[in-house]
Amino acid sequence: MKRRTLMSALPLLAAPMAFGAATKGEIRVGFQKGGLLPLVKVRGLLEQRLAPLGWSVVWREFPAGPQLLEAFNVDAIDVGVTGSPPPIFAQAARADFVYIAAEPGQPHSEAVLVKPDSPLRAIADLKGRRIGLQKGSSSHYLLLASLAKAGLTLRDVQPVYLSPADARAAFERGAIDAWVVWDPYLTFAQAATKARVLADFSVLAPESPPWSFYEARRGFAAAHGALLREHVIPVLAEAGRWANEHREESARLVAPRFGVPEALLLQLGQRVRYGAVPLTSAIAADQQRIADAFHAQGLIPARIPVKDAFWGG
Repeated sequence: MKRRTLMSALPLLAAPMAFGAATKGEIRVGFQKGGLLPLVKVRGLLEQRLAPLGWSVVWREFPAGPQLLEAFNVDAIDVGVTGSPPPIFAQAARADFVYIAAEPGQPHSEAVLVKPDSPLRAIADLKGRRIGLQKGSSSHYLLLASLAKAGLTLRDVQPVYLSPADARAAFERGAIDAWVVWDPYLTFAQAATKARVLADFSVLAPESPPWSFYEARRGFAAAHGALLREHVIPVLAEAGRWANEHREESARLVAPRFGVPEALLLQLGQRVRYGAVPLTSAIAADQQRIADAFHAQGLIPARIPVKDAFWGG
């Protein structure tokens, strides 16, 4: 059978970017606007660690996790980080990646938003409404879980699958009734529009919000496991500890990249904790529950064994 691609599983994504294959001694890192990696990039931490070993670092930005994971499938990046759902969709599509480390979930770093003057006051009020979100993203699961807690399913609402930038435009002009999005888009949107939060993981799963994951192209992990285990993952773990202890300096370093006030990034940083941690059977079980929820809604075609994509190192 011809292998399904992530793009066929998520037809509303943009076409894969035309990146070249890796050269010897080059590691290509996929990142998004939020999370730890922009700080790692600004501080040059991977470059400092890997240059003495003869490796250079190439950084490639993506608008969301699904697009980043598709880049593994077309040999455009070697390492990246996403929220919890994108690798589930990618594994269901037999994408070319493995999980290599995890990062603790954040209860307030994504939310279901409505405008401040919206008549919607609870998730149950979303019935029949148009809701903007990135398909296959971490916010997809937040919406799924929020609706389930209110006794609803995706069939009770009108999902409108949009990238974060397109969703914000639709939200601001009233083309959608609610928007589900993650940081930094969440923090930026709240500051600009005074959007109101209907739900986040602090209510749905306050003690165990979904993990984020660092991933690698399967072939890269097989060929360069020692590089990942002894250098890349330790850099991410240490960078996370530093960011957690130096929030003001982190905001100062990253603010010019976003073109937003440091105070806004500091506000964002106060509600997250960074740092790569080893994969465990408990983390696999948490991720499996999310995968099973997507399968139960018919969003992935078959039940997937999440742990099959966990890297052994």
